[in-house]
Amino acid sequence: MEYPQGLLFEDAFQQELKEKFYYADSDPVYGERLFFDNSGGSLRLKRCVEAKMAWEMFPDCPERIHARSVELKSLVEQGTKDLLEIVFGAKSGALITELTASQAMFHMVGMVMENVPGTNAVVSALEHPSAYDAVAFYCQKTGKELRVVPANKQTGGIEPEDVARLVDENTCLLSVMSASNISGNIMDMDAIVKTARAIKPDLYILSDAVQHAPHCAMDVEKLGLDGVNFAPYKFFGVRGCGFAYVSDRMTKLPHHKLIAKEDAVFELGTSAPGNFAAAMEIIRYVCDIGRHYLGEADRRTLYAEGMRRIHLQERALLHRMLEGSEETAGLRHIPGVTVCVDTEDLTKRDLIAAIALDGWDMTACVAEYQRRGVTVYERVNTSIYSKRIVEALGLTGAIRVSPLHCHGTADIDRFLRITAEIAKSAR
Repeated sequence: MEYPQGLLFEDAFQQELKEKFYYADSDPVYGERLFFDNSGGSLRLKRCVEAKMAWEMFPDCPERIHARSVELKSLVEQGTKDLLEIVFGAKSGALITELTASQAMFHMVGMVMENVPGTNAVVSALEHPSAYDAVAFYCQKTGKELRVVPANKQTGGIEPEDVARLVDENTCLLSVMSASNISGNIMDMDAIVKTARAIKPDLYILSDAVQHAPHCAMDVEKLGLDGVNFAPYKFFGVRGCGFAYVSDRMTKLPHHKLIAKEDAVFELGTSAPGNFAAAMEIIRYVCDIGRHYLGEADRRTLYAEGMRRIHLQERALLHRMLEGSEETAGLRHIPGVTVCVDTEDLTKRDLIAAIALDGWDMTACVAEYQRRGVTVYERVNTSIYSKRIVEALGLTGAIRVSPLHCHGTADIDRFLRITAEIAKSAR
């Protein structure tokens, strides 16, 4: 097992990376703070924001033939190619662009549910509402049975054998997210896909990768997935766009398109070149991390190495957060703190921790963290976005803590000290 407790960036390199983000250590109005809510929307790369702004200044239509228009069209074409080949790891298929990743998920689910024969669809209990609700909506619309895979309450994940119990020859769609946005558990998508396709070889399989994409490189063709989405605003980028890969056979399904366009063209109207420019800066940033360790190589190799190093850094930060150090107790060792759905094998987790503090209402506890300069977020069963998910894990709620790879051990230790103070104040 490679670095089961992770591997930290060199201190100078970690600090260099942090400086590439806006407001990593403080808000310009509200002051110094630790931003540990990156699962809700990550810190923004300066180059992403600046690239979007720079290209949005031009009024030129990318469909014209003058020089600026040609440049804008070229940017969209290169961005599309880079997103498919480098981010998704796709050698075929097509790109869907929407205002949000949630819209892209509804788009993909609808394509399958309305056009593929079958009497049922399978979705996991842990799905973000954009995936779960999309499947539920189209089951109701098409008269298909909705089947829900239960969560493993010990690991916070979805088990392949539980998927196998619900998939049959009449299943038209399987949707399982790549990683949990509560527990951080990484789903074994390779085993899930193989298990499901052993039952129905031509099954359409989608995966919501919004939470997982900022932590690990995707490889849609290796996994054999038909559709995967991600949200740039949770991946160091900007709001206002969501991207999804769809397989070649998905492009053949009826979908919204201009009649004169080819099947693989999902674009409706004029693209926003600034969104593609911002996405390309995400790719450049990750490749630069890969280049720091590998030297020169092709961009997919650099990207994969960059994401591997990000994940190793985050695993080391997660280990520090859970176990602490000689000077600072970790979450597992602070009296009054419970780590929810905690598992020992950190290689199967992204940098997310779900915690509860004795004697604290979770919303009030989040406000107390904020008062002490830490931004975290509660996921509770009184929220329409969280109820099904947290209850599937056997919880009434949890405080979600999600740092970013550019944070260092000093940031984690500061959070741990503040957590110990809050926990002690309730006793």
